[in-house]
Amino acid sequence: MISLLGMDGNSQDAPRVLESRVKLSLFKRQHHVTSAEQGLRLDQLVATVWGDFSRSRLSQWIRAGDITLNGQVVKPKTPVSMGDDIALAAEWVAHDDQLTPQAMDLEVLFEDDDVMVINKPEGLVVHPGSGNPDGTLVNALIAREPALAALPRAGLVHRLDKDTTGCLLVAKNLHAHPVLVNLLKERDIQRAYWAVVWGQVLSGGEIDAPIGRHPTDRRKQAIRRDGRPALTHFRVAQRLAGATWLNVMLATGRTHQIRVHLAHHGCPIIGDPVYGRRGSPKGLTEDQRDAWQNFPRQALHAHHLACPHPLNPALRIDVNAPMPTDMRALITTLGGHAQ
Repeated sequence: MISLLGMDGNSQDAPRVLESRVKLSLFKRQHHVTSAEQGLRLDQLVATVWGDFSRSRLSQWIRAGDITLNGQVVKPKTPVSMGDDIALAAEWVAHDDQLTPQAMDLEVLFEDDDVMVINKPEGLVVHPGSGNPDGTLVNALIAREPALAALPRAGLVHRLDKDTTGCLLVAKNLHAHPVLVNLLKERDIQRAYWAVVWGQVLSGGEIDAPIGRHPTDRRKQAIRRDGRPALTHFRVAQRLAGATWLNVMLATGRTHQIRVHLAHHGCPIIGDPVYGRRGSPKGLTEDQRDAWQNFPRQALHAHHLACPHPLNPALRIDVNAPMPTDMRALITTLGGHAQ
């Protein structure tokens, strides 16, 4: 279901022509290094902090002196210390051969001249990176809208993990992009998720626990006293056999936040290969146990996204992504009634 209050959204199917070289305005960003981030390489940190740009682009900017550490030009592998100041001041110059357009069937939940909301399927990597040079959502977006190649991350404002499904917000032009990035930073973009978790959660609540890099496994996140503030709200949608269907609302947007917070709270997401549990609880039927143990991914879906329209704050974008078939089947097998 989609509503854009006070505005008619017009889908544009005709492809746009992308010039071979497009020079855009100056991007300026600043970041103050926290204690949880000290010791990281500069290129690793800025890839986390400014995730709307690719790692390769950020490394290029470091080498070119467009990203500085305490006002100095340094190498990408330079370690940072608590209290360091990182500054970015760079012009984005796009080439039509930077990324390979790859056509895919995308479910578009909303689209107008400035904004698009995609229902990301399970198994689709959002942007190219190590081990995933192509075949990503970014490749699909620039195949559908060639002009998106002129924007960081093809206009993607935030990210979802490979195996998380649901609403993803895309800016379609340079005017909308910085506004949406700022709305996300100021927590003015509402994002709600459905999660199926271990155990009988008795009531709703909130999890207020800082998140930072895992101390020994750099691919993971962990609850750390010196981490970045992270706040997650949740309420019970339905109680299931050995599990609970939760509605989860993000107040902040840290990497793996919902997965880390729910595991910390004692109710990890079913199927989560990184933060979850193995096996299944006692008392399930054979069908329920099979459905639980064979669920192929974390049972997490971004079902709702709402925010002011970036170029007309009086208007509001409000989008819902239907529950994916695999999560619906899991909830039904565990005795629930999926919407």
